[in-house]
Amino acid sequence: MTASQPLFTVRLARDAEDLIAAQRLRYDVFVGEMGSQGALVDHDARLEQDRFDPYFDHMLLIDEARPGAPVVGVYRLLRDEQARAMGQFYSEDEYDLAPLRTSGLPLLELGRSCLHPDYRGGLAMYHLWNALARYVEDHGIRILFGVASFPGTDIQALAHPLSQLHDRHLAPPELRVTSRGMQRMDLIPPDAIDRKRAMVDTPALIKAYLKLGGFVGDGAFVDHGFNTTDVCLILDTARMNDRQRAIYTGGRG
Repeated sequence: MTASQPLFTVRLARDAEDLIAAQRLRYDVFVGEMGSQGALVDHDARLEQDRFDPYFDHMLLIDEARPGAPVVGVYRLLRDEQARAMGQFYSEDEYDLAPLRTSGLPLLELGRSCLHPDYRGGLAMYHLWNALARYVEDHGIRILFGVASFPGTDIQALAHPLSQLHDRHLAPPELRVTSRGMQRMDLIPPDAIDRKRAMVDTPALIKAYLKLGGFVGDGAFVDHGFNTTDVCLILDTARMNDRQRAIYTGGRG
């Protein structure tokens, strides 16, 4: 935890300096902690970057109470029109997004979500969510989606959480994207899943989206370059109940 009470502000990156701050935090989390790699990762400058960065909006969580007001959390956001400029959504390297693309609903892809270790398990993610809710409202977004990761690529070690996601949280057919790598998630029969172990082994970010009413696509994607096993999360904001909406919007309705 931080030494002083955090004072959070959230805004979009405005310039190259802001983007570098986001990429540096991403490096510490994805490369330093998780052992991820990538063609454009700059180890000398400690920047986790890729070819998609120029097309995304980068949401920054800043702690104004700390010297230098550091960036302590980030989100990467890509709307339909930005994806058209890029030529694809980031997730399309891993998932067939046809059900979403043909839905006619306004889409927003989320990615590279991470927090500085000092801010995990507290209110930091809720500040990002609340800012995200305002962004979604401002842009008329209906469907949020993106890949979220389990650390590591040992599928058998992840059999219980993956099987539980498939059993209880599979997206409805009209929103069910499909993994291009098609690593099956139904690895254990439902009556043999250790539900407690499955919950413990599911990353906090994935559990948070499930709490908001999120679903997962069909199949996982094993990303050896990033040293992760990915699932595609889909959140239809119109399907949220009042309790879920209150969490997501910070009680703004």
